[in-house]
Amino acid sequence: MNILWAPDYPAMSRKAANIISAQVILKPDSVLGLATGSTPLGVYRQLVDWYGKGDLDFSRVHSVNLDEYVGLPPDHSRSYSYYMRNYFFSHVNIGPENTNVPDGMAADLDAECERYDRLIESLGGIDLQLLGIGSTGHIGFNEPNEDFDKKTHKVRLKQATIDANSRFFESADAVPRFAVTMGIKAMMQAKKILLIASGEEKAEVLCRSLFGPVTPEVPASILQMHPCVTVVADDAALSVVLKKYPGSVERRNAP
Repeated sequence: MNILWAPDYPAMSRKAANIISAQVILKPDSVLGLATGSTPLGVYRQLVDWYGKGDLDFSRVHSVNLDEYVGLPPDHSRSYSYYMRNYFFSHVNIGPENTNVPDGMAADLDAECERYDRLIESLGGIDLQLLGIGSTGHIGFNEPNEDFDKKTHKVRLKQATIDANSRFFESADAVPRFAVTMGIKAMMQAKKILLIASGEEKAEVLCRSLFGPVTPEVPASILQMHPCVTVVADDAALSVVLKKYPGSVERRNAP
């Protein structure tokens, strides 16, 4: 595991975007696993900027998103399908037919979950998986549980996750209670994983995930078992790691 320090959120975003852009340049037909939420926004803005300058070409890229809320249609302003179009897909030259987000409106969610796993397999798996980390240690919407959920599945969101995501909705009551999320297996089978984190509120759970016991009670802890993980986090998010494990972090300033 490679842990990279950045002084602040913009630097973290640039460093993470550098890693994704290098992946696309070196393998133009990459399969990118993509995340949503507030943390990746800066990454997507940077990638869009570099695309606009002619530095990147997404025409051969395929993408598979981690998750989607159950009950929100793709054109709903709080759906992750809308998020991806609004912040990334519509600003670069990735073909709509090459982008994939779970269908939270599917009549048969079990069948949709099976379809999504088959889709990832048909693409040859994920070359680079971008992840954020939730306040409970969740990755995607894989919440703390008694076991690691391996396959794409429907999940009931924990109250802490609902509360954290309520800032994107009119109120906590408006946040969907269920989501469809990619399982741990597809993430762990990705050739490379890029985990990003920002803010002091992520510091304790990030440290537990990277250096604590591997347990489904902290889903992100499973990343310790992956052979190629890069963590890019700002100073605030790494504050606990830097205090307890200072030698584990590469402190070069992010370009």
